[in-house]
Amino acid sequence: MALRIIANRADPALLTLPWSLPLEEWTEHVVPLPRGLSRHVVRIVRLGENTYAVKETVEEIAFREYRMLRDLQRMGLPAVVPQGVVTGRVDAHGEPLPAALLTRHLQFSLPYRSLFSHGLTADNLPSLVDAMVVLLVRLHLAGFYWGDVSLSNVLFRRSAGGFAAYLVDAETGELKSHLSDRLREYDITVATENVFAELLDLQASDSLDHEVQALDIVEMLQERYDALWSELTEAEEFSTHEMWRIEQRVERLNDLGFDVDELDIVTDWDGERVQIQPKVVEEGHHRRELQALTGLNVEDGQARRMLNDIAAYTAYLGLGREDRSLVANRWLTQIYDPIMAMVPPAARGKLEPAEIFHEILVHRWYLSERAGHEVGIFETARDYIDTVLMGKPDEKVTAEDT
Repeated sequence: MALRIIANRADPALLTLPWSLPLEEWTEHVVPLPRGLSRHVVRIVRLGENTYAVKETVEEIAFREYRMLRDLQRMGLPAVVPQGVVTGRVDAHGEPLPAALLTRHLQFSLPYRSLFSHGLTADNLPSLVDAMVVLLVRLHLAGFYWGDVSLSNVLFRRSAGGFAAYLVDAETGELKSHLSDRLREYDITVATENVFAELLDLQASDSLDHEVQALDIVEMLQERYDALWSELTEAEEFSTHEMWRIEQRVERLNDLGFDVDELDIVTDWDGERVQIQPKVVEEGHHRRELQALTGLNVEDGQARRMLNDIAAYTAYLGLGREDRSLVANRWLTQIYDPIMAMVPPAARGKLEPAEIFHEILVHRWYLSERAGHEVGIFETARDYIDTVLMGKPDEKVTAEDT
């Protein structure tokens, strides 16, 4: 049987991988990067400038997941990017080997177990739950039924002190034109059961404080999912004298990080009552706004923090009457870019640039409080790099990791 590689973007280096060996025996090109728990054998490999996750599975399942991930990618949903499927693998004796699914490694992402080994504490659990809730709500809004929701099937990226979550395993997923309440509720039930077991497992390995009540955390997951789903989808009724509530609803959704692309507005027969219901919502409000102003593509929480800093910069320099895009470009060239240039090459794999900038802003607050006066941003950046950043572990794959 001939080796066959189906890829959405050809990388000739894929042919150099040892496809005639079972994945568990791979050593060449393998990167010692943290991986989540999986029922399959998974390896992360580095080929030149590209890093991939390789998973052995049944051929039919590999193609199904590959197509599903491509659909999610086209829809702009937070999931790992599929690279290809390899079939026709045989070992040195001609015996068949499992097919392999390749996805691109999500830079600066970590599985939940590694987050706890990198210093995450019980205090961070609400942020982790929020990230998972936003991911699940976004998928459900798009008609995606997951079927296997768990912390193990998610990668987390830091986002302004919080987290952004990305789907990793779409093996059991289905895209539907409309997701029924029954399927949504089943996904939530699976999520709470799996997360409960995963938290107990963390406690058993002494990775999580034994005082944490796992049941409270999964109840929080259910409550926050219900609250966000309600805010994004439920109808709201008011009198025609309260039309300002339409704008208030949109602003509330914007504050949550969602844009409203379409509202369904209905009035009663005498025009005295108005009912509004969001019809099309899309996460990433702040990210899109920052990208339009500066070209930076960051997580939504990071974008919100940067937009706030641009606003403070605008007020400090008295530039409120200036064109906002021009002020944002000035902030980019006079504040953000020079600070990023201060980060030494050896520290650039520790955090994403946007997360470094967020932490510098937090660090400035601590330094200013201690000093009793406002500490300059560049003085803060130097102190943060020397005393905080250099001591952090790397979260990005670098050439030295291969």
